[in-house]
Amino acid sequence: MKDVDPKRARSIRFRMALLCGLFCVGLGIVVAAAHNTEVEDGAAWHELAEKQRLRRLHVTPKRGTLYDRRGTPLAVSVEVPSVSVDAVEMLRGIEDQYLPMRIEQYAERIAGALELDVEQVKEKLARRRRFAWLKRRVTPEQTRAIRALGSRQQRYPVRGLIIEGEGRRFFPHRELAGALLGFVSPDGMGRDGLELSLDVQLRGRAEEIRGLRDRAGRLIFSEGIQDEAALVGHSVHLTIDQRIQFIAERELDAAVKTHEATGGSVIVVDPATGAILAMANAPGYNPNDYNVSDAGARRNRAVLDRFEPGSTMKAFSMAAALAGGSVKPRDRIYCEEGNMPIDNVVIHDTHVSKWLSPTQILQISSNIGIAKIALGLGERKLYDTFRRFGFGDAPGLPLPSEAIGTLRPRHRPWVPVETASAAFGQGISVTNVQMVMAMAAIANKGRLLEPRLIKKVTDSTGMTLTESTPKLRRRVVSPRVARLVTEMLGSVTEGEGTGVEAAILGFRVAGKTATAQKIDPATGRYSDMLYVASFVGFVPARRPRIVVSVVVDEPMAGTTSGGAVAGPVFRRVAGLTLRYLGVRPKGTKSMKLSDVAELAKGGDVAETAYAAIKDAKGAAEPPASEPEDPGAAAWKGTTAVPEVLGMPMRTAVQAALGAELMPVVEGTGRLSRTEPPVGTKVSKGSKLILVFEPQT
Repeated sequence: MKDVDPKRARSIRFRMALLCGLFCVGLGIVVAAAHNTEVEDGAAWHELAEKQRLRRLHVTPKRGTLYDRRGTPLAVSVEVPSVSVDAVEMLRGIEDQYLPMRIEQYAERIAGALELDVEQVKEKLARRRRFAWLKRRVTPEQTRAIRALGSRQQRYPVRGLIIEGEGRRFFPHRELAGALLGFVSPDGMGRDGLELSLDVQLRGRAEEIRGLRDRAGRLIFSEGIQDEAALVGHSVHLTIDQRIQFIAERELDAAVKTHEATGGSVIVVDPATGAILAMANAPGYNPNDYNVSDAGARRNRAVLDRFEPGSTMKAFSMAAALAGGSVKPRDRIYCEEGNMPIDNVVIHDTHVSKWLSPTQILQISSNIGIAKIALGLGERKLYDTFRRFGFGDAPGLPLPSEAIGTLRPRHRPWVPVETASAAFGQGISVTNVQMVMAMAAIANKGRLLEPRLIKKVTDSTGMTLTESTPKLRRRVVSPRVARLVTEMLGSVTEGEGTGVEAAILGFRVAGKTATAQKIDPATGRYSDMLYVASFVGFVPARRPRIVVSVVVDEPMAGTTSGGAVAGPVFRRVAGLTLRYLGVRPKGTKSMKLSDVAELAKGGDVAETAYAAIKDAKGAAEPPASEPEDPGAAAWKGTTAVPEVLGMPMRTAVQAALGAELMPVVEGTGRLSRTEPPVGTKVSKGSKLILVFEPQT
């Protein structure tokens, strides 16, 4: 700068100094900003960067399976495709003035592929959200149509459409145990029945995974699942047996339709373990299509419906009296010839009697007889025994809600009419679960067990997490009293008993019938038209394998008595269940499962039992010298149709078998006629049609 004019040199130096100063100030600002960003606000900026770079996904595990006690799936989860949309990605790069037109175009194409309303799709796209469901559980055709919309082979592919698998609950046996199992809503939450009460175990826990995403927000790399077991919820194995459940539901449904009843329930229990083998309800529903079912059909009547039990309570009143020593088996009770005034009411008996033993009181179901026994025992001991049998307490099943039933208030003394009516099941209410478990206590030598519905819980690897075992709640009565009551209940299904139509050929059945009047809501009084017909019992009486309780609500067509309505249901359910379990009368051959299947298709119990007896007899006889024609009669010779008119079903069937004839039963009640007529000579092994009609 020696050759430069001094003034110009000073100007250049000033400008250079100013420029350097500006650079220094700018650098200082940059350094300060960098320091502020990296040090002071570093955590906040780091969090923002992570949010933009990483994507967090909540992986919902597959819902666990519900099995029956033999491992048959009752409720499973399957993967079905669902379609969602990322509207931000779909509309990225489109200028604002073209947005309405593009949204209209995309909505029309998407609605056409998914069969949706165009306006509904437009509304979801216009919100411009990262995630919105378009349609859940789509068909394969709709899936292919959505993939075609996003194909790059198209001139204007639709971006942002996402197809992902989503769990759907599927019930392979449709209506079977529907009210017990419940259903699952589209969001994967259990909403009723066991699906609701076991939701935590079945649903498992959601797992969060992290990974990198691209500009469009798509996951391109993930860290993986930390716990693979989190991908599947726990599976629950029930004590329910699918085959016994089917038998119970089929027979109950037939009875409800035949008698034009409003509904009913059947429970089958193993008295030795408290395991519930079947819990049937009618009417039922298909959990796969729960949204088209009626709320009443989804109700688990066996657990929720309270009803006045009627005469079935006489068994427990008798047990209380025998345990308290107020009556002995050989006592005779005067039954007032059918009418007994007490307080301001008159108690009536259907069967007019004078002197009856305790066994006869249960056999013909005398209200007056059991009322006198209860009054002799006292209201306090009667109440305490009812509570010990479980009435008035929650059964303790793993279900969303349980009805408890009601007993008359204990804080004040019962007046005599309350004690008398409670003894024969009026003025109190119970549930079918309470009734079947109380009868199971008598079958189990006086020991009341907790009802079991869950056998075990396993994880996704099959490892058992929890397993239930029989639990004794308390001893209700002594084994001696339980045996006495069992013998008395055995008379109910024999001779002149009210439950002869519950008798099972080859077995002794112990049980009790009931025909309980219902309260008319309009008048508040007992109705002469509305009844609850029931039968509860166990078989075989000496060594019980099953306890079955049948309740039919408001039968209207034909008879309304518990013996005629509920008794045959018990006979068919218990008879088929015994054969399925391999329990058979002494001296008979075992029955194959194929025979049980044929019987389940509509064959008559008496006919199948006859075939079993015939096979047993044939096995005991020496083989013939020459082979027989397969179509020839199994037994040779002739016999006469015995005098069986007026007999109950069990006695008539036994007489027919004794005459080496094959009985075919039609109707209910007492035997009114036979085909061929009584006294006719027929070939041994011929069919004898027994036509029964209800008593008038």
